[in-house]
Amino acid sequence: MSAYDELRLELSEVSDVLSALNLLNWDARTQMPSGGVGSRGQQIATLSAIAQDRLASDRLLMLLDECETELEGLPEDSVERRSVTAVRQASAFYRRLSPSLTREFAALKTVAQEHWAQARAANNFALFAPDLERVVAFSRELAQAIGYVDHPYDALVGLYEPGMTAKRLERLFAELRQGLLPLLRRITDSGVTTRDDFLHLDYPVDSQRAFALEVAQAFGYDLTRGRLDASLHPFEISLTRDDVRITTRYNQNFLPQALFGLLHETGHALYEQGVEPALARGALTSDLMNLYAVAGVSFGAHESQSRLWENLIGRSQGFWAHWYERLQLHFPTQLEGVSVGAFHRAVNRVTPSLIRVEADEITYNLHIMLRTELELGLMDGSLLVRDLPEAWNAKMRDYLGITPPSDALGVLQDIHWSSGYIGSFPTYTLGNIMSCQFFEAACEQQPNLEQSLANGDYAPLREWLTQNIYRHGRRFTPDELLRRSTGRSLEVRPYLDYLERKFAALYSLERSSA
Repeated sequence: MSAYDELRLELSEVSDVLSALNLLNWDARTQMPSGGVGSRGQQIATLSAIAQDRLASDRLLMLLDECETELEGLPEDSVERRSVTAVRQASAFYRRLSPSLTREFAALKTVAQEHWAQARAANNFALFAPDLERVVAFSRELAQAIGYVDHPYDALVGLYEPGMTAKRLERLFAELRQGLLPLLRRITDSGVTTRDDFLHLDYPVDSQRAFALEVAQAFGYDLTRGRLDASLHPFEISLTRDDVRITTRYNQNFLPQALFGLLHETGHALYEQGVEPALARGALTSDLMNLYAVAGVSFGAHESQSRLWENLIGRSQGFWAHWYERLQLHFPTQLEGVSVGAFHRAVNRVTPSLIRVEADEITYNLHIMLRTELELGLMDGSLLVRDLPEAWNAKMRDYLGITPPSDALGVLQDIHWSSGYIGSFPTYTLGNIMSCQFFEAACEQQPNLEQSLANGDYAPLREWLTQNIYRHGRRFTPDELLRRSTGRSLEVRPYLDYLERKFAALYSLERSSA
């Protein structure tokens, strides 16, 4: 057996451990009884320790040395050499970390998620604060173990978006604000009002689920390799490319919440289901950083797909021209007398809002910026956990001009901190930017694509995305994916141009020449 074949066998077993971890996490967030939190945390901690032990072993390092010699004649970007590189990076990462840190952090996250849910239900941040203080302390320790030059946040955001730093984010956010804030002011000053009262009627959950799942399947989500469940916070989780699960949350009195949540998670699922079968149970499908960070080449690349399918497709005029009659069949009374144009304007209504996942496309990134600033403060010690609710509300006033009336609608609305994902929020904005760059390239390379989408035929877009993004798994970096498919590195301009075109039309604005 060659050294590379031995490495593949070793990785397939590690992959199985990581898949079992994902299954335990999925169960904990969908159907596990609350009394099982303590034991589930220990189960996850045990499997996490096993995975780290395998990935940090001397035997693995020996295999990697042998593989590098064995494969040196292959192209640098071959599957084999990229697999070895991915394992080498993961092994170096885990060898820098104390096994006790991984075990304790894994156990903490399971308990913290349950306490977060309880605190959110009780509208009481104090119930979650002790766990969050421990999460922040662990995150600082993790940053020290990883290493950084300028700011501890660099180490954490780099887990989710390799190469990203606080300084790069500051420059990127500044460029975004220069485009977003003037557009938001123009929309606000336009005097155009958008009716959306019909979105807040009684929409039975079963019918919501049926329609949203019909759209997800039309996009290409394969239910023979996936399933849909309800959860407190929507998510997608991949056990293997043949078992990719999604969730959403339902609000019987607000139609868009579950629908767009499900379309968002469908984008993630399409990415995972589209990975090349030959890569299964290997370094380029099993996220070897799974104990600390999850999702594709990067969180940003993965978010580009959820935001693309949710917004560029699901909130487009052509989409609703095709699907609206079908939606009316599910909700004939609620949507009686509501035109497709009125519905399309309603689901794209721009107004500052409390909840990130329900925010419009203009203000969404402001939610991300304020969270990133809070995380920077938590990591460098300039912000204490106990002061977080007040700091959150102050930034909501600064960025969006509104004050959350409760912790549940403010600092407790996202699950990420309880999951240990400090550093992940910026990737939502990076995903927004990437989504437009990918979509623009797809339209340029397939002249009939927009007509196909208008006809409800999503196969051409899905196939383009599969060929250029999904099938490669983690073989290429985000920049390589962008350059290979669009010819350019990350650019903000296509995203700002998209927002200008769309909302100038919706709000009867004169197009900006910027």
